[in-house]
Amino acid sequence: MAIELLPEWMAGLEEEDVAFIKKFILASGSLKEVAGQYGVTYPTVRLRLDRLIQKIKLTENTAADPYIATIKRLAMNEKLDLDTAKVLIAEYKKTKNMEEL
Repeated sequence: MAIELLPEWMAGLEEEDVAFIKKFILASGSLKEVAGQYGVTYPTVRLRLDRLIQKIKLTENTAADPYIATIKRLAMNEKLDLDTAKVLIAEYKKTKNMEEL
């Protein structure tokens, strides 16, 4: 696939996320096998997959409001704590609603 055709949700992934997806596909979707490859437990791999799913869903929602998507992405990647993210989003929405009036 040419880089120009790379879907936006894939372009936003980190290198380790892409490596995880590759292992998952090569393991025919077996989280148990992927856990063995990484030397971790099944719940750990399941959590990793769930976070990856959240990242992909978040990327799909970016067009709706890029600022909120950025805040959520930072929180998901643990660069920003969840409580701070909630406050920032709430204040942003208040400001945005005031502008619309």
